[in-house]
Amino acid sequence: MRPNKDEYYINIAKAVSKRSTCVRRQFGAVIVNNDEIVGTGYNGAPRGALNCCDVNMCKRQELNIPPGERYELCESVHAEQNAIISAGRSKCKDSKIYIYGWDVALEKPIQGNPCMMCNRIIKNANIDSIVTEDDGKICRKRI
Repeated sequence: MRPNKDEYYINIAKAVSKRSTCVRRQFGAVIVNNDEIVGTGYNGAPRGALNCCDVNMCKRQELNIPPGERYELCESVHAEQNAIISAGRSKCKDSKIYIYGWDVALEKPIQGNPCMMCNRIIKNANIDSIVTEDDGKICRKRI
């Protein structure tokens, strides 16, 4: 069965998430403008920094910090941020961002809802909507 466009782009975001260097949660993001991929990104350490998967350690995990809290302890650049950097702001205007998430410990997909900071960056990049997947269903949120 042929996937529709949203399923197609979520599947690409899923493939991008496999490049994540996070040992806790892996995310992939794909920005699409006029049915053309203009940027992709996954979460991981900034260029030149050590990756968590290479040192096999997550500071937030070691300190037992729940998801969504104490981001300042994390070295990672989020998938959404990397995708926007990759695309550039001018290509983001009126686009959609597709976000896929995977929980490493639970070995299952998680909804790719952007954190508070990524929401601000997405708005500032003039991205039109966020598309995620939750329990196999496509979820759309207009900005």
